[in-house]
Amino acid sequence: MPSTLTGLIAILRGLTPEEAPAVGRALYEAGFRTLEVPLNSPNPLESIRLLRKDLPQDIQVGAGTVLTPAQVADVAAAGGQLIVSPNANTEVIAATVDSGLASYPGVATPSEAFAALSAGATALKIFPSETVGIAGMKAWSSVLPAGTQLLPVGGVDEQTLGTWLQAGAAGAGVGSWLYKPGRSIDEIAERAASLVTVWTTHTAA
Repeated sequence: MPSTLTGLIAILRGLTPEEAPAVGRALYEAGFRTLEVPLNSPNPLESIRLLRKDLPQDIQVGAGTVLTPAQVADVAAAGGQLIVSPNANTEVIAATVDSGLASYPGVATPSEAFAALSAGATALKIFPSETVGIAGMKAWSSVLPAGTQLLPVGGVDEQTLGTWLQAGAAGAGVGSWLYKPGRSIDEIAERAASLVTVWTTHTAA
C-alpha cells in the first residue's frame, strides 16, 4: 500500500463522529492520505478531532465547505490541516494561509484560479469538474503558473479518475462514489483501494 501522500482526497460528507475512526482507518489502510469532512456534516469538528487523534501523522485531515474566516479558525482549533471551499473567497484563503493550513479553494474560471493563487492557495479545486471538463483544465494549464496543482471535484469515480490524471490533474476529490452515510466499512475500503490502484498506475507510469 502507498506510504506517501497521494493526491486523492476522500470527501466524507455526512460522516458522524461515531463512525469517523473506523472510516478513517479503512481509508488510511487503502492508501488515502487526505481526508475532508465537509462542515455541513453532523458535528464535523468533532469528527476532525477524532480522525486527527486516531490516525498516523502522515495523513492530512481537514474540512470542506468552509465559507468564512471564522470557520477556518474553528477547523484549526480542532486540529485540521486542510481547508477546502466550494468557492474562491480570498478572505478565507488568506485566513487559511495565516493559520498555517493548506488552502484548496474551488474555482470554475481562469479569473478565479488566478485570484485564488494570488491570495495564497496551495492547490485549486476544479469545481464543478463536469462543467469545466478536461478540455477546460488543459486550457487552464497552458496559462497558469507552472506547477499549479489542479484537482477535479464532482463526478470523479473509478472510471473517470484515470482520464483526469492522464490529462494532467494532480489528484482528485472523490465524494459520494467513495463514501456516503450507511455504506459499509468493507465497501468503502474496497472502493478506496480501487481508486488508489488507478492512482498508483498513472503516477508510476
